[in-house]
Amino acid sequence: MLSTLGLLGAMRELSSAFETATGVHIDADFAPTQALLKRLRDGETADLVILTREGLDEVIGEGRVAADGAVDLARSYVGLAVRAGHAHPDIATEDALRKALLGARSVAYSRLGASGIYFAGLIERMGIAAEINARATIVQQGFTAERLVTGEADLAVQQISELKQIDGIEVVGPIPHALQTPAVFSAACLANAKHAAAADRLLRYLASPEVVPVLRQSGLEP
Repeated sequence: MLSTLGLLGAMRELSSAFETATGVHIDADFAPTQALLKRLRDGETADLVILTREGLDEVIGEGRVAADGAVDLARSYVGLAVRAGHAHPDIATEDALRKALLGARSVAYSRLGASGIYFAGLIERMGIAAEINARATIVQQGFTAERLVTGEADLAVQQISELKQIDGIEVVGPIPHALQTPAVFSAACLANAKHAAAADRLLRYLASPEVVPVLRQSGLEP
């Protein structure tokens, strides 16, 4: 299975439950959607993929992924985090968010992830891109909140489900919903899946009501 980082937290628990119930082992690799799209286009194979809906639609259109059975699994909002014990800035409104971002010594955000692409566009629309990027901590891929723990940044921006993967930080909350469209993470089997039956079984499990509490706990909405 190749999966976007947004599902890493949930899949740690769900993979174990699935393997225990079925005896099917899941060999999972996690990376940003854009990185996974490149790997698929470079010829890497897998049985199941979890990507943003837009990314999945791209590889379905290219014939790499089977359109039949594609399922939307979870909705995810972009949020902000601070190092544990540090003050939580007000980010409830656009004006408050602007003040918080401009007041930070450095903001960490990703280069390849859906959240980073969104955030780069957001600060451009807000008219503060030059100021933020002049002192931003850009993460090529991985978890931006790690830069809070190392002290490189004051604020980290990423999907809330990804922020929650790092110890020693606190999620302040989501960027105001009026300023963002939630990412939808979707799954499908690859057209050339070698273990198609097992992949389909995992897909149906991930789309079942049974996994809803785990998704919510990891910062996702079913």
